[in-house]
Amino acid sequence: MTLLAKPADLQAWVERSFGYVFRDAALCEAALRHRSAGGGHNERLEFLGDSILNCSVARLLYDAHPEADEGELSRLRATLVSGDTLARIAGELGLGEHLRLGGGELKSGGFRRASILADALEAILGAIFLDSGFEAAAAAVKRLIEPRMSDLPSAALLKDPKTRLQELLQGRGLALPVYTLTAVAGDAHDQSFTISCEVPVLELAAVGEGASRRRAEQLAAARLLDLLPTELRKPS
Repeated sequence: MTLLAKPADLQAWVERSFGYVFRDAALCEAALRHRSAGGGHNERLEFLGDSILNCSVARLLYDAHPEADEGELSRLRATLVSGDTLARIAGELGLGEHLRLGGGELKSGGFRRASILADALEAILGAIFLDSGFEAAAAAVKRLIEPRMSDLPSAALLKDPKTRLQELLQGRGLALPVYTLTAVAGDAHDQSFTISCEVPVLELAAVGEGASRRRAEQLAAARLLDLLPTELRKPS
């Protein structure tokens, strides 16, 4: 087991990063212990933190976007609590320097791995909840997430490409796109799918490739969206 930063630095870092001082330092240490470091790891705290994060972000968005419907709020929340977003926040905070990792994980660069960083960030929120309750954890979430809310794209742009394409066409009374599987390559455990997306009435077509049919369809739809005339790309 290896700790990258000195234990004496930990509490100062937590206070600086999360605006919180732990009463039970053991909770903080457990939140930063990856399973590769042995027992008492952070997975149960991560479970708690995930729920707290989702609830807290939901409230922030509910207050900030009074006109948004459930679907729009859900898409905005999904962006803010995604693994990519959490890993980016953790990286900015220097969380990786405070992780407790097993030797193998440390050598393989686990302190930089997005999934490990995101999980540890959630675990810290879970630890704050156990240490002082929901309001304290929600305050930490607000500190981390609220500055990023102003940079969110519109809820419409967060829709997946297939949904956006379908809604654009439906809004103008046009027929839905046609998706056709045109090729499957590779072994059963490592296949690649090729999908054609066509809008016959507009005489437009695009092709997408992916490791699943769904991924290939999404890529094809995204490429077809780029082919649409400018006046059709805007929601009606």
